[in-house]
Amino acid sequence: MKALYTAEALSTGTGRDGHVRTPEGTVDLDMATPTEMGGSGNGANPEQLFAAGYAACFHSALNLVAGKAKADVSDSTVGGRVQIGPDDKGGFQLAVQLEVVIPNLPHDQAQELADAAHQVCPYSNATRGNIEVTVTVSDD
Repeated sequence: MKALYTAEALSTGTGRDGHVRTPEGTVDLDMATPTEMGGSGNGANPEQLFAAGYAACFHSALNLVAGKAKADVSDSTVGGRVQIGPDDKGGFQLAVQLEVVIPNLPHDQAQELADAAHQVCPYSNATRGNIEVTVTVSDD
C-alpha cells in the first residue's frame, strides 16, 4: 500500500487507565476503564475513540459517494456505537452499529448511499469479516 497519511499515537501508563497522545498534541487524553467494566469511567476509552473515528471516517466516505452521485447529504449525520464483550475464546470482541441520517433524501436513496459508503470506508474495509458491523439508515 502506498500510504497517503500516517497517524501516530503513544499510550503510556496501564493502557485503559493511562494516557494517550499524538505527537502533534491534537489528541491528548486521560484514559479510564468504563464503570461497566469495573473502572472509574473518569476518562476516555478505546471504544469511544473507535466509535468517533469510525463515524467520522464513514461520514467522509458518505460524502465521497454522494458527491459522485450528485446527491445532497449536506445535513447528514453518522452516529457510531461500539460495543465490547467476551468472545468464546476467553478474550474480547467488538461490534459496531452505525446510524446514518440523510434528511434531504428519500430512504431508499439514502440506503443506497450508505451501502456504497460501507464499501469504500477504510474502517469498514478493515473490519469486514472480522467483527459485526451494522449500518442503519434512519429518517431522523
